[in-house]
Amino acid sequence: MAADLANILADLKEQEALKIVKDRLGAGEDALKILNDARKGMEVVGKRFAESQYFIPDLVYSGEILKAISELVRPKLTKTAGTKKLGKVVFGTVAGDIHDIGKDIVVFMLDVNGFEVHDLGVDVPAQKFVDKIKESGAPVVGLSGFLSLAFDSMKQTIEAIQSAGLRDKVKVMIGGGQITEEVRKYTGADAFGKDAMAGVSLAKKWIGAG
Repeated sequence: MAADLANILADLKEQEALKIVKDRLGAGEDALKILNDARKGMEVVGKRFAESQYFIPDLVYSGEILKAISELVRPKLTKTAGTKKLGKVVFGTVAGDIHDIGKDIVVFMLDVNGFEVHDLGVDVPAQKFVDKIKESGAPVVGLSGFLSLAFDSMKQTIEAIQSAGLRDKVKVMIGGGQITEEVRKYTGADAFGKDAMAGVSLAKKWIGAG
């Protein structure tokens, strides 16, 4: 069933994927495991996009399927996750980039793992990140970007955080399709996450919860 869900989601078969999720939930299976299988399917979608087998409409459609799966799974997750929040995270896709699929997966996984996430959306100017950090007092910031043009925006956002005197108060993670260690050094981020669970692990480590 696990491989089925990942493969069917990767093949963009929405109705079949949702039926598998409903059947597995009905059988009492762990909701987080189901979501993890869906994430594996999204990773395949990402690879197919990188290899030009899939295009932007396919990415968008896969994101819609994931959102539908998330809606089915979320009620089961929130019951097990408990109510106490581990800490606050400010998250957004940087200026010039409108990709939200990767961001949405990370935000969702942070949420179900007990974080209070301030999701700023896409194409977010540097100042908006600065304002939200000041307002929320969040110690963790996530910058998402799928396009290579996002690297400069990430660098500029981190410089704006520095200029506002907040850099020593926050840890910054970056993530997206083409992020490498070289990109992390260029932007000045503290770390980069290869996938959603890596982002959760970083946030837990920085907040002292894992």
